[in-house]
Amino acid sequence: MSPRWEPNADIRRGRSVVHTLHAHLVFTPKYRRGPFTDEILRRCEEVMRDVCADFGAQLREFNGERDHVHLLVHYPPKVAISRLVGSLKGVSARRLRQEFPGHIRKYLWGEHFWSPSYFAASCGGAPLAVIKEYIENQKRLG
Repeated sequence: MSPRWEPNADIRRGRSVVHTLHAHLVFTPKYRRGPFTDEILRRCEEVMRDVCADFGAQLREFNGERDHVHLLVHYPPKVAISRLVGSLKGVSARRLRQEFPGHIRKYLWGEHFWSPSYFAASCGGAPLAVIKEYIENQKRLG
């Protein structure tokens, strides 16, 4: 390796690409209802971590409050964020409804769990430590 190229855990290498792509994602439940408890947030994080792994991505940080969740995702350039978001929302909605049916029904009616919209921001311009600290400092229910 070149002396000016220092190892960096955030830089990933593929066959023909070197990259460091991070996205800050925010999802809200339908009607911004507040279905999340600490237990549901923990399970949601597990499910979303598995979905990211299926895409070759890493869920670096996860946190949430009663009515929304934040994710910091490190993903390869072959992944379209819209496809990743669709899978994150679809798989998590299905699993959370299956595993917490009574609780979820109190807050969300109909077929939808997540709002159809979402927030996505590239983290290239902001130091990752700032985004991580912001997500870590979200008020988790206890």
